[in-house]
Amino acid sequence: MTGVNLTAWILGLGLGLMTLLFIFRIVLTWYPQVNLNRLPFNLVAWPTEPFLIPMRKLVPPIGGVDITPIIWVGIFSLLRELLLGQQGLLIMMSR
Repeated sequence: MTGVNLTAWILGLGLGLMTLLFIFRIVLTWYPQVNLNRLPFNLVAWPTEPFLIPMRKLVPPIGGVDITPIIWVGIFSLLRELLLGQQGLLIMMSR
């Protein structure tokens, strides 16, 4: 396994995991009574909150709904496609 392949594998795993965590975070917004500081919800909240805090300063809630997790799902999906898609940068470098 070359360095590019290893980087692509680790990056794919990380971006996929973050996308999944943000999707769980979107689902958790449907239940505002959930305490995000208790297990198992803190396993979703702690890794995603550092991304959400600066984005919330840029994008205010729309109609009282926080859309920043949706924006981050889009960003991570775009990064994954640009780097690891069929014609992604890392995939092209490994050929």
